[in-house]
Amino acid sequence: MSAAAVPQPRAHHEPTDSVARGHRRSLGVALLSGALGAALVLLATSRTWAKGTAAVAKGTLPQHANGDDITGLPGALAVVGLAALVAVFAVNRLGRWVVSGLLALSGAGIVVSSVLGASDKAALEAKASQATGLADSAIHDVAYTPWPWIAMAGGLLLLLAGVLALGYGRHWPAMSGRYERAGGGSGESRGAARARRGGSAGGAGDPERPEELWKALDRGEDPTERSGPA
Repeated sequence: MSAAAVPQPRAHHEPTDSVARGHRRSLGVALLSGALGAALVLLATSRTWAKGTAAVAKGTLPQHANGDDITGLPGALAVVGLAALVAVFAVNRLGRWVVSGLLALSGAGIVVSSVLGASDKAALEAKASQATGLADSAIHDVAYTPWPWIAMAGGLLLLLAGVLALGYGRHWPAMSGRYERAGGGSGESRGAARARRGGSAGGAGDPERPEELWKALDRGEDPTERSGPA
């Protein structure tokens, strides 16, 4: 009678390794896209978004408006998104979901505000009115630069980072205070050890110390005999 072949268990380490690599890859993509997206938005909002000319008595006066002049929302949301990207690693569970959602919403807000600002000339008209002194000064020859669309691309990158954080953030590592606690504990241990050593040394008593010499004299002893030859 031949023995039946016993099936061998399948190795599960390869799928686990691939899943872990996927989590690490999502972490790297989120960090890179979030940091790059915030940098693009902050750079784009400091550049000229719109140009035009205002009519004055002796001709025309060129005017230009930066992204921050047209709308301050993309720059503010870029700072919020960058802070949320860092905060993702400082919180756990529900807090990580909330911060990840804030990161995604920051990116979405940047996209919308950048698209709306790409064709806005209100800031140019306000600058033209200030330059000419007329309340309803018209702006002519309006032209727009690609910087609003670069800001929109940065918002998309922040949105991608937020979506990745929502989908994979639960598998990412988080900051922990265990090292700080361990460091504090070691310091306390060292302090306690020093205190114990100091207490044991004080308990034994040093015959050369002045107070020990006086105690020996009070007991009627000769302290020179205890201390021995110098």
